[in-house]
Amino acid sequence: MGIMGFLRERMGTILAIVIGVALLGFIAEEVVRSGSSFFRGDATTVGEVNGEKIAYQDFNARLEQSTQQFKQQSGGQSLTPQINSYIQETTWNQFLTEKLLNKEISRLGLIVGSDERQAMISGNNPDPQIQRQFVDDKGQFDPAKLNQFLTYLQSPKADKAQLDAWTDFVINLQTAKLQQKYMTLVTNGLYVNSLDAQDDYLAKNKLANFKYTVLDYTSIPDANVKLTDNDYSDYYNEHKNEFKNANELRSFEYVSFNAAPSKDDTAAVKTQIEKILPEFKTTANDSLFVQINSETKSQLAYQKKGQLEPKLDSIMFGAEKGFTYGPYLSNGSYKIAKLVDARISPDSVKARSIILNPAAEGGVDKAMAKADSLKKLIAGGKPFAELAKNFSADKASGDKGGDMGTMGRGALPPALEDALFNGKTGDLKIVNGQFGVALIQIQEQKGSSKVVKVAMVDKPLAPSSKTQNAVYSKAQSFLSSLNGDNFDAQAKKAGLAIKNAEDVSGNAATVLGLENAREVVKWAFKSEKGTFSDQVFAVGDQYVVARVSVIKPAGTLPLDAVKKQIEPMVRIAVKGKQLSDKFNAALNGASTIEQVAQKAGSTVVPLQNIVFANPVIPGSSAEYKVVGTVFGSQPNKVSKPIEGQQGVYVISLDSFTNPAPLTNNVREKTQLGQAIAQRSQGQVLDALKDKANVKDNRAKFF
Repeated sequence: MGIMGFLRERMGTILAIVIGVALLGFIAEEVVRSGSSFFRGDATTVGEVNGEKIAYQDFNARLEQSTQQFKQQSGGQSLTPQINSYIQETTWNQFLTEKLLNKEISRLGLIVGSDERQAMISGNNPDPQIQRQFVDDKGQFDPAKLNQFLTYLQSPKADKAQLDAWTDFVINLQTAKLQQKYMTLVTNGLYVNSLDAQDDYLAKNKLANFKYTVLDYTSIPDANVKLTDNDYSDYYNEHKNEFKNANELRSFEYVSFNAAPSKDDTAAVKTQIEKILPEFKTTANDSLFVQINSETKSQLAYQKKGQLEPKLDSIMFGAEKGFTYGPYLSNGSYKIAKLVDARISPDSVKARSIILNPAAEGGVDKAMAKADSLKKLIAGGKPFAELAKNFSADKASGDKGGDMGTMGRGALPPALEDALFNGKTGDLKIVNGQFGVALIQIQEQKGSSKVVKVAMVDKPLAPSSKTQNAVYSKAQSFLSSLNGDNFDAQAKKAGLAIKNAEDVSGNAATVLGLENAREVVKWAFKSEKGTFSDQVFAVGDQYVVARVSVIKPAGTLPLDAVKKQIEPMVRIAVKGKQLSDKFNAALNGASTIEQVAQKAGSTVVPLQNIVFANPVIPGSSAEYKVVGTVFGSQPNKVSKPIEGQQGVYVISLDSFTNPAPLTNNVREKTQLGQAIAQRSQGQVLDALKDKANVKDNRAKFF
């Protein structure tokens, strides 16, 4: 009892000590694994631009907004790891652009004054974004609607949410205006003079006629080239500026254990779909059956020849109604298919519509009733175009009398498509669907061909828990066998291929061989070089154990970090020296390019009408050094060896063909100025990013 009493009295202290020791151990482990980044990191900062922090909360709110916009614009497209990575990268670049431009705008003292702001909102020519929000029935800007809305915002009845949204909208307009002013300052400072115009004109129109001889790099086998440390150093020092790493990159090696469905798993899925096949054959409601039993929930629609997968296309177009096919294996799923209907149908339909928004009409029932009333008016002689203009919620088509244009199959939602393609010219039909309630009129049907409606039920192959557990156990056993430096040996012992994911960024979602590798990448960026993963990662149908192999910090990379990367270029450089020596020997005592080619064992190729602006050797590739040398040469002079892209060249200029004199350079100056102005915005942002001190911590959060 004394011991129990002691424990009860001291339990709080004991727990505190135990928890403290555990936390200290966790922190110590994190420090060892990530080089003290645990202490240096900021748990609320996604990044930093020139000392200005980007809060996680702000970035994540913008990221959510961008994600929702993408979903709306893509029609609910599923977000793959690649798409998520793209949205995140785009959002990050938006933040960078704003921070960098705001600093320059502040430095220059650019502002949007109160009078200017007022003019942007309610002046004679408001900002285009405002004009697009307040339009009349013809789609033209309506100042009365804008003034009515502004008056409402100033009244006591104004909704706070609307006020806040309007305030944010105006702030965004001002920000865009300031950025526009800054870019205008930049573009107004660009100038194309007459000499620039003359040079550009000659580069595009002056023709060179010359001969060349070449010794290809492929003429020397790679096995005959032995690279030395000096070869690497020479190439590295000459191209050092090309090895600047904007962001930290890491490479890791990994082994994977395939947890794909086994033969037993495949047989189980096939048995599962065979069990529902009899009911599938006899069901009277194919659409409902598909929705209940199929992994892919798709609406049944008529399809023309070539729209079905190849395995079904020829079968279903020659089958009788009610015919079933399968089970068959396709794209990782067992499937069964049934021919629901077949008919001869128009190839295209021209139609017009009046779209009613149920939310604006007080519900679907009221929208349907209104559509029925409009249908009766049209049947009684009221012009369809007039009603479309006055009542359609789709103002763009309403202003054109409801014109939908001419459409082929597959361009519309199934309900609307069925109504148009299964009716006849002149029919008026009411359709309720995802687009709202539509009153449609078929104006014209063209062509005719057979179409089929096929019900499809699919069951994807998936590994069973037994399969997954067995493969995971193998991966876990491999991980347990690692002791720090035996990764290669253990992989060889287990018969596992070591795969490489090279130069991975901290925000990468996929790497070579792994579709959704986000967790592996996050681990790699917390770990030291040479360490192996502390867990088995589940990536799709694979279990992965990894080891960090290379860390390339931001900044100019050392030779050791790029040695493997530059090896092919170093080999080309060494071959270039050998072939140049061969040409130099041939040039000794030779007065013509034909003599050089004969001594070097190559041939002479004549070329005509080559322009500086398009430095391509026909049948080869762009050869900037070669064509540049041509346009800097004198006629009938044999050049020194030129190390190009495909080999080492020697050239001899025959003549130039000069274009007609440029008498009016206004057009040339204008075209060149426009091209420079178009590039300037992106180049300005690139320059600002290059000079900025940017810290990117996204890999810690996403």
